[in-house]
Amino acid sequence: MFDTLSSKLSDVFDRLRRRGSLSEADVSEALREIRLALLDADVALPVVKDFINDVRVKAVGAEVLRSVSPGQMVVKIVNDALIAALGGAAVPINLFAPAPIPILMVGLQGSGKTTTSGKIALRLKTKERKKVLLASLDTQRPAAQLQLEQLATRAEVASLPIIAGQTPLQIARRAMDTARREVFDVVILDTAGRLSIDLALMEEVKAIRAAVNPVETLLVVDAMTGQDAVTTATAFNQALGITGIVMTRLDGDSRGGAALSMRAVTGAPIKLVGTGEKLDALDNFDPERVAGRILGMGDIVGLVERAAETIDQQEAEKLAKRMAKGKFDLEDYANQLKQISKMGSLSGIMGMLPGVGKIKQALADANLETTVFKRQAAIISSMTVAERRNPDLLKASRKKRIAAGSGTSVQDVNKLLKQFDDMSTMMKRMNKMGGQAAMMQQLQAAMSGKNMPKGGRRPF
Repeated sequence: MFDTLSSKLSDVFDRLRRRGSLSEADVSEALREIRLALLDADVALPVVKDFINDVRVKAVGAEVLRSVSPGQMVVKIVNDALIAALGGAAVPINLFAPAPIPILMVGLQGSGKTTTSGKIALRLKTKERKKVLLASLDTQRPAAQLQLEQLATRAEVASLPIIAGQTPLQIARRAMDTARREVFDVVILDTAGRLSIDLALMEEVKAIRAAVNPVETLLVVDAMTGQDAVTTATAFNQALGITGIVMTRLDGDSRGGAALSMRAVTGAPIKLVGTGEKLDALDNFDPERVAGRILGMGDIVGLVERAAETIDQQEAEKLAKRMAKGKFDLEDYANQLKQISKMGSLSGIMGMLPGVGKIKQALADANLETTVFKRQAAIISSMTVAERRNPDLLKASRKKRIAAGSGTSVQDVNKLLKQFDDMSTMMKRMNKMGGQAAMMQQLQAAMSGKNMPKGGRRPF
């Protein structure tokens, strides 16, 4: 997400940092480029104007232009302005209300509203320990109610039984009655959408809102629709008074203009973002972290949180003990690949690391995550247990069999074994040096290209 904007802003700031001093003209030129980058990212024009004016007032002051690092000061000012434009602070779903808490999901057809309802249900169940009831009020779209019922099954939460012929308003009232009677904490009401905003849609949602008095009215919008998403949000907000926004497919939106425009245009905070098709691919929207990612500062906190949620602690400790004993085989390597894939796409992980914008682009150009990782996993799965535990067994005939079984070539098998050999060598070195501090020194040396092993290869 925000890749295009991040790349352009990175180029602007690189030029500013290289200059020892800045004049007002230098700042004006940089702001002109930032303005063009924001417009190219599909940010709404009024938002761009306010953003640039805010930065200009703060960036041309004497304390900035005469500071020791004026370029870095401008970056900080832009970062603060981005955080403010994105909402200032993270705003979670409001759960401070008497149970059952009604959450009304609204939006246009095709925005991902039903899937998002399932994602929120799973999130509330696993992270907030809430007893959740899902109810589909969509009587317009064929099989919409069955779709939500299936999502409820996958999320292992309850869904309201389907009764044919009921109106959306009747279903909403039955859902709240059921929730009170069966002591549910949260009721998620998934309303019907339309292909476009119309009077019938708004009147239906208004009637439901009046009947259930929702604590949250969450608008689901597709980030890929750009300024159309902002237009949709404005219309729903004027008609309903939405309390928050959930943006779907933000991981596929390289521009990000809709996200940067939403808060300023509607006044409603972006609370959650969809980052993939899986049911657990839903993240909090944190303006400070998002601004950091846009400016290439990364999101280390987010990366640590994702790792904590996805990495199997027992497996990690088991691997650490094996590494301490100098043991590391292809089964361990395969487990590492699985752990990485659980954390999401490689490009998404790279986007959370500071200063890796260009590296991330190179990885994307190489199509690494969709080719190399899958190929390596297929190769290892085609080996026998004995071969995974003792790669020395892999001679020519075995390599041919593995290549045929994994749909790859002997050359691919050799590449995997070479990479595994390099990694094993590095881990043995770490073990001999002893201690965590020594391990970090070795990693730093490897990253800088020092301490190269024989043959000119890096230890990675």
